[in-house]
Amino acid sequence: MTKGFQEEDYYYIALTMVKDIGPISAKSLLSHFKSPKDVFNSTIEELASCNEIGLKKAGFIKKFKEWDKIDKIIKKLERHDVKLIRYVDEQYPENLKELDDAPIVLYCKGTFTKRDEIAIAIIGSRNMTEYGRTNAHRLSYGLASAGVTIVSGFARGIDTVAHQGALNAGGRTIAVLGSGLDIIYPSENVRLYEKISQYGCLLSEYPFGTPPEKHNFPRRNRLISGISIGVIVVEAAANSGSLITAQCALDQNREVFAVPGSVNSVLSQGTNNLIKKGAKLVQHADDIIEELLPQLKNLVAKEGHKEISLEFNDKEKAILSSLDYKPIHIDEIVRKARISVDELLVLLLNLEIKGFIKQKEGKRFCKV
Repeated sequence: MTKGFQEEDYYYIALTMVKDIGPISAKSLLSHFKSPKDVFNSTIEELASCNEIGLKKAGFIKKFKEWDKIDKIIKKLERHDVKLIRYVDEQYPENLKELDDAPIVLYCKGTFTKRDEIAIAIIGSRNMTEYGRTNAHRLSYGLASAGVTIVSGFARGIDTVAHQGALNAGGRTIAVLGSGLDIIYPSENVRLYEKISQYGCLLSEYPFGTPPEKHNFPRRNRLISGISIGVIVVEAAANSGSLITAQCALDQNREVFAVPGSVNSVLSQGTNNLIKKGAKLVQHADDIIEELLPQLKNLVAKEGHKEISLEFNDKEKAILSSLDYKPIHIDEIVRKARISVDELLVLLLNLEIKGFIKQKEGKRFCKV
């Protein structure tokens, strides 16, 4: 084995490359045989007796011969500074573990941290309008400023703008690719690729050398929603691939938000239809934070979120000075404390988690 990789990694990768062995079958095998090496060392009869397998899949496992290819993959992983995160590893995204078909390995360039469990996906059309661009950047920037990690699919259009908005805010972003991490697609995003690897990470379930084929992207979409606690669709036509991600989010019990658009715009048909079906209409970053506040508080408490300070800074003191025990609207707090809405959202969340203020209906806040 090469430096930085264990023998077990070799067999984990092999298991993802066996014909007809998807994540559910792979996890069934690992549960039965305890290690991927034991899977490949078992007899065809032992494999066939495992739940979800049978003789046909057992035969594919025994016929697997691509060991040289795995050697080359692991050498490339080291050369490109890409890590392998296994389903059993502590670094594996907790949100993703909730999925029955979560991949048994993820390829990761950059760092995935506990902070990234507080993540919102922002997705939409590749052929975006200026309206879509503006809203994608504004929402991404506002949420990232509030300490939320932004997840998207690295595609042209809304995805690219969502990643850029998070980076412009000095926040973190995760790109989930539909190819191997050695293939930058679209190619014009090469600089964005490098920036994301520095201030977040790029993830893929596909091994090096996997091209960005059309059928990869619907499968990729379940990971975008699975990593996140909510999904925002900014712009989407009636048959947009973004609606697949929205459906994945619903199936995974995630919140779905949509930006409303003109009834005359083809690229707003999908989002407007989502709202008609029950998706939450969103206009500003604070709409999402207000809706997801209980989950955000639970995650912060659970993970010991480092962004939450235990002492008051000058701006928090200004907020507390502007509040009383009678609730006042967030706009009034902005006026009194002289703090921008985006920054105020972060500070209010911090103060509420500390237990010093409480949010009431209609974006009103008061002291506790």
